[in-house]
Amino acid sequence: MTDTPRRPSINTLAMPLVDKFAADAALLRVSVTSGPGGARIIDAGSRVPGSIEAGRRLAEICLAGLATVALAPAGPLAHWPFSLVVHAADPVLACLASQYAGWSLSAGKGKEAYFALGSGPGRAAARVEPLFEELHYHDAPQSAVLVLETGAPPPRAIVDKVAQATGLPADRLTFIYAPTQSLAGSTQVVARVLEVGLHKVHTLGFPLERVVDGIGSAPLAPPAPDFVKAMGRTNDAIIYGGRIQLFVSGPDGEARDLAEALPSSTSRDHGAPFADIFGRFKGDFYAIDPHLFSPAEVIVTALDSGRSYRAGRLAPDLVDASFA
Repeated sequence: MTDTPRRPSINTLAMPLVDKFAADAALLRVSVTSGPGGARIIDAGSRVPGSIEAGRRLAEICLAGLATVALAPAGPLAHWPFSLVVHAADPVLACLASQYAGWSLSAGKGKEAYFALGSGPGRAAARVEPLFEELHYHDAPQSAVLVLETGAPPPRAIVDKVAQATGLPADRLTFIYAPTQSLAGSTQVVARVLEVGLHKVHTLGFPLERVVDGIGSAPLAPPAPDFVKAMGRTNDAIIYGGRIQLFVSGPDGEARDLAEALPSSTSRDHGAPFADIFGRFKGDFYAIDPHLFSPAEVIVTALDSGRSYRAGRLAPDLVDASFA
């Protein structure tokens, strides 16, 4: 992939969405406070109720305004008729350079320890992940936003770490956080269905520059107060109920091979609710087969020929077992 000077600043694109999110705090049932160094801190579901709409907008912020996230009134699963539909005209930039939760942030020890996975446009300003060398993308914005999958606001050590990595003062940073157990947190995680597919495309070694467009959908997962159950439901929404369609350039054979390799059913661990799999591996997330983390059903359309290749299958019974 080559440098493209015309590629937009994803933080600059996202900031109007962030400002509107903050302005609509009462409507969305989120709270806005000033944190260490003047950083803007938005709680979207920890000490506040939050909302599905907050999660939908949070997902669009994670995607840097390069994609739309919509609630669809009907889906392919009979018992769970509401879905999230994600469309990104530049799926690689939107999903991998922004939405992917690739920045591991930690500080402190023992009871004072803090850990969160960071996603959103702020990652591209920091570029601490090797992935950005492959993407050949660097954002140098005037302000940045980072989304944290956690139930606690970032302490000063995390704010300082992000400020140093991005080269921005703390008062030019916005942190939005929500636990997976919340309405907003659950919604924004399910909205990663296309990103999960793109991440597996990258893992499989398919040239990212040949992914031209993409769309995905997954059932809206009901949140749960227990973290493992909540995490399981959001993963199951994608692994057993998610669908994506990618539009790629290049030979038909490579499009067909990609389709066959992408679905979650290619994993040895496929076939049980994620919470059960997580328990089987005694909570060791990294012991789970990484091929499991992909949508249930995939369509890859080869633009050069117009042919489409379908692989994988939805697993309604496993979604029911997880969500019920």
